[in-house]
Amino acid sequence: MIQQKTFFNKMRELGINFLTGVPDSLLNEFCLYAQTKYSSHEHIIAANEGNAVAIASGYNLASGEIPLVYMQNSGIGNSMNPLLSLTNKEVYSIPMVLLIGWRGNPDEGDWAQHKQQGILTPILMENMNIPHRTISSANDGVDELDWAYKTAQRLNSPVAIFASKGQFEQGKKNRIEESDVLELSREQAITAVVQSIPSDAIVVATTGRASRELYEVREALGDSHENDFLNVGAMGHTSQIALGLAIASPKRKVICLDGDAALLMHMGGMAISGNSAVSNLIHIVLNNGVHESVGGQPSVGFKVDFTSIANASGFNTQQSSIVSKDEIERVLKSILNNNSLSAPSFIDIHIKKGMRADMPPLKVDHKELKNKLTESIRPKKNHI
Repeated sequence: MIQQKTFFNKMRELGINFLTGVPDSLLNEFCLYAQTKYSSHEHIIAANEGNAVAIASGYNLASGEIPLVYMQNSGIGNSMNPLLSLTNKEVYSIPMVLLIGWRGNPDEGDWAQHKQQGILTPILMENMNIPHRTISSANDGVDELDWAYKTAQRLNSPVAIFASKGQFEQGKKNRIEESDVLELSREQAITAVVQSIPSDAIVVATTGRASRELYEVREALGDSHENDFLNVGAMGHTSQIALGLAIASPKRKVICLDGDAALLMHMGGMAISGNSAVSNLIHIVLNNGVHESVGGQPSVGFKVDFTSIANASGFNTQQSSIVSKDEIERVLKSILNNNSLSAPSFIDIHIKKGMRADMPPLKVDHKELKNKLTESIRPKKNHI
């Protein structure tokens, strides 16, 4: 494993005084260490990877210094537009170092949602004319970092270095913080939601632990999984998947179980959903104020008034945030019993950080789950 002190000392030595990005499980230790070594003006956790490239571009334009942008390779898609139409040397020619966690590396095992991205990661860099190398743990990554910085400086454009599994990872998972002043864990909040909605309601769960916990809640309650869609990838897009489902299934309630960091990633979707007049959609944010599944780095979830934003975006809202099982049951009952609603509803549930230690990984056949859901919701065709 790379020694963070050595790597960060090299960053300062080179003159990398600003970094921004989106936390990644493979860069877990890097992200946590960055919080202790860079001030809030030197380190910005961005809403998404494209935003991070834009922030870094603005910093370079004003300072002349080369910044570092970190991300998981699943975020390359978000970053491609500014990398090609902003930083590219044929446009504004803005240098930066891209530190990319390489999930789905073909030489290593990984979950299905990471495999294709892993195969394409070096290909995408090559197609965007971004030089790249893979970090070696043998020298704590300083040789590759030095190469990336000096190459970005020479070419006046972005250069990438890939981090493989185990190089920047802490390997520890955040457990439920029992001392947290908040009452509910995410699993308890999901259980309360599931027990308060119609049995045929469609539930769409966001990337990461929410999908794992929804699956286990269904198992514990003896429920079928046929009404659930587990969005194991495509972070930040869960609410729009739910919107599409709600439009096509007007007679069914559609519940979106979102995360605060996931919502922030593409929050423009709130304005679209809120103005859709799709009253069967209920958008619920399980808000713990952190990027939990990738290491617990802070989000601005507790600093942003999601409910006011939702209200201004056209959603039906009832109170700023809720924190208890009783409140979940009461608010959902009020929404579900109100037949005069003409807009979707929004609920912000503040929850504890962490997950119970014995939560099993999500080992499911995604296509089988999809088939069960589509059989449940698609109109039956009459065969003549």
